[in-house]
Amino acid sequence: MDLLKASLANEEPKLLACIHCGLCLEACPTYVITGDENDGPRGRLYLMRAVGEGRLGSASPSFEKHIDRCLGCRACESVCPAGVEYGDLLEASRGELFSSAPDRGLVYSFLRVVLRHVWLQPARLKLAFGLARFMRNSGLAGLLLRTKLARLLSLRFEFGLALLESSTGKPKVIGEGSPPSKRQTETERANGKALLFSGCVNEGLFARVNEATARVLEVNGCGVQSPKDQVCCGALHAHAGDLEGARQLARQNITAFANKSAPIVTNAGGCGAMLLSYSHLLAGDESFVEAARQFSARVRDISQQLEPVEAVRGSPIGKEKVTCDLSCHLLYGQRAGDASLKMLSNIPDLNFVPLTGAERCCGGAGVYNLVEREMSQGVLVEKLAAIKDSGAEILVTGNGGCQMQIGAGALLSDLRLTVCHPIELLDESYRRAGYYTENEDQHL
Repeated sequence: MDLLKASLANEEPKLLACIHCGLCLEACPTYVITGDENDGPRGRLYLMRAVGEGRLGSASPSFEKHIDRCLGCRACESVCPAGVEYGDLLEASRGELFSSAPDRGLVYSFLRVVLRHVWLQPARLKLAFGLARFMRNSGLAGLLLRTKLARLLSLRFEFGLALLESSTGKPKVIGEGSPPSKRQTETERANGKALLFSGCVNEGLFARVNEATARVLEVNGCGVQSPKDQVCCGALHAHAGDLEGARQLARQNITAFANKSAPIVTNAGGCGAMLLSYSHLLAGDESFVEAARQFSARVRDISQQLEPVEAVRGSPIGKEKVTCDLSCHLLYGQRAGDASLKMLSNIPDLNFVPLTGAERCCGGAGVYNLVEREMSQGVLVEKLAAIKDSGAEILVTGNGGCQMQIGAGALLSDLRLTVCHPIELLDESYRRAGYYTENEDQHL
């Protein structure tokens, strides 16, 4: 296989696996909105096959339009009786578009520049996130939103600022901490070490989630290290079709986590699903294929890492109604949706309420909410309506992008809602139970 792109011509067995039963249609958020067969998995697979067989050019407006409209949530995979590997095929399709149709408008052109010249350069990316945090923490983003100045520039700019502003949401912390319990010291010797994949967005905007993850693991007897040479997982590149950029990042991460057998723990569904796909992404690279397979086999979401052990129970955190939205890539990419709910079960007396359609996409999908704004908004409106009907005051979800998408939607629609990661609630439960020293407590 040519490492510069994943040609659909090389994916014929996967394309032919589709039996055209149509069970995937109702699981597809974009098909539900438009009712257009080409906006469903079956129609998109037909277009992919036409390109792979040379009957349709990869620069075709129809192919471009309907492939771009796909959220990549992979819900179709969960209902497909033939086991079609739709995620791999979508990745290959976007690789075709990235190579053959570079001129796809101002937004996509800007995305290509950012992915190539910022995201692949750690120093530049660190600076970019530093500027983003300044906009958020200084109150400038909030001011532009409250005064409606952002909306005057464009609805896309307004939503982008709302995404940034919503990354501040975390559960209210009250009370005092106390020293770690004896159980923490005893279990530390038994459960070994874990390597934390910090993630670019999480480290840049959700450092508190990484800190909470480390604390919770340590309370449960698992020491934590975070390799310094790790970089972005490559999900944004893969979703945009820049597969060579994704491979470059994958190789760097495999090297950074090499020579270690400890599990690689993530707290972002999008990152976790991407890390699991390294063995597929680098299948044509003989020098990395085996290392990629071993790397992917070590990846665990934080909820999966806690699942096999008898996790420490915390203390109650309050009476607010809590609900959970299941990150698509955590649910369909990592097959770990139930693990998040089990993690919450370690919080006594949690006032949990179910969320209708928790398994359906929120419309975030990386930067889909900015490049395909109208379709994303259509999906988000349904999610917000379900959240409002649930009566929840706190919503947890295991992916930073989902946190920002739902948080931004709630902010702009005046829905009073705190959006956070489930590990933050468990971390707060542990803090109230007195598992942290005074110095650790100050980080909350």
